[in-house]
Amino acid sequence: MTALLQTPDAYGVLTEPTTLKLQRLLPGPIERVWAYLTQSELRRQWLAAGPMELKVGAPFELVWRNGELSDPPGQRPPGFPEEHRMQSRIVALEAPTKLVFTWGADSEVTFGLEDQGDEVLLSVIHRRVPDRDVLLNVSAGWHAHLDVLSARLNGKAPLPHWDAWSRLKKEYERRLPA
Repeated sequence: MTALLQTPDAYGVLTEPTTLKLQRLLPGPIERVWAYLTQSELRRQWLAAGPMELKVGAPFELVWRNGELSDPPGQRPPGFPEEHRMQSRIVALEAPTKLVFTWGADSEVTFGLEDQGDEVLLSVIHRRVPDRDVLLNVSAGWHAHLDVLSARLNGKAPLPHWDAWSRLKKEYERRLPA
């Protein structure tokens, strides 16, 4: 019996009014993708730096420097600093298939990894997004960051991050219900 390979849509979808889900099919093996989620030096290449003790309950800090994700970085939108920091805590962990951590005060992010032949299906679920403005920012953000991750894992140069984020935010404004 052969497994059904999933080909995810690039755009995130709302699975509940405050829950966003995005998926990407990435080149494996699963341990390589896991390393890009959990190791600061690899994670900073597509999302945010910050050492992470792989233990439930462990606190950690994410440090975004989105201007360093692509060359050129694109035009940073007004109101976005060069660096952003956020305190988080690991909620659940099953290496190398599941990582759950807090996102700010009230939200939570789950990364799920699943082998799909030579590829890995990455699912990102962002729960308890507080309002539409934040939903549009995190939808465009996750989408743009996952595009950078996909480019890195495929040995390609990512597109200008900030330009992609700005374009995607407009698209999510159109796609997601008001």
